[in-house]
Amino acid sequence: MIIDKDSYGSLALVYSLSALAVVLLFVFVRIPWLTWPLTASLLWFCIWQTRFFSVPDRKCSGTDNLVSSVADGRVVIAEKVFESEVLGKEALQVSVYMNFFDFHANFWPVNGEVTEWKYCPGKHMFAYKPKSSLENEHTWVKLRTASGKEIMFKQIAGGFARRIVCHADPGLKVQAGKQLGIIKFGSRIDILLPLDAKIKVKPGDLVRACESVIAEL
Repeated sequence: MIIDKDSYGSLALVYSLSALAVVLLFVFVRIPWLTWPLTASLLWFCIWQTRFFSVPDRKCSGTDNLVSSVADGRVVIAEKVFESEVLGKEALQVSVYMNFFDFHANFWPVNGEVTEWKYCPGKHMFAYKPKSSLENEHTWVKLRTASGKEIMFKQIAGGFARRIVCHADPGLKVQAGKQLGIIKFGSRIDILLPLDAKIKVKPGDLVRACESVIAEL
């Protein structure tokens, strides 16, 4: 497990502010029953943030035809929808909600090629709400597999997320299981699949990025 390279600055800020807070506690407060519990809490917060911005080492289940989960989290949607923003047609949607305790690194779900992608600024309502897919800050990426199948996914910022990182460019060849980016703090991934795909998960299921197969194309 390594630290996400796009999160070095965020972690440095967390460590610096926590260290400053500890110094201020011991210099100005100096009340043992208050200083030590607060110091322990700050240490726990630093450990949690380090894990939060880490990239887990996983064995990948995604292939040209097997779609692995882009993120860790809980499945909140697995159904047919009308995708109006990009596709303009019906598709199968699987949405994975990431809470504060999940790894937030994102990974390519299949082997293929990026055909389109776009960053869309927006609101920061809680990502479990259905309309967050259109109204929140997000990116969308379209992929074509070697067999010609097309899928799309969205990285959706949540109520506290203020930055989405997505390393995508049209023409980029991608490999399932390789990191594509990260969403900082609570957020959601929507994966849009062809209508003939076979969804392998249901709402309420816990999935792990790379390892959990969510659909077969």
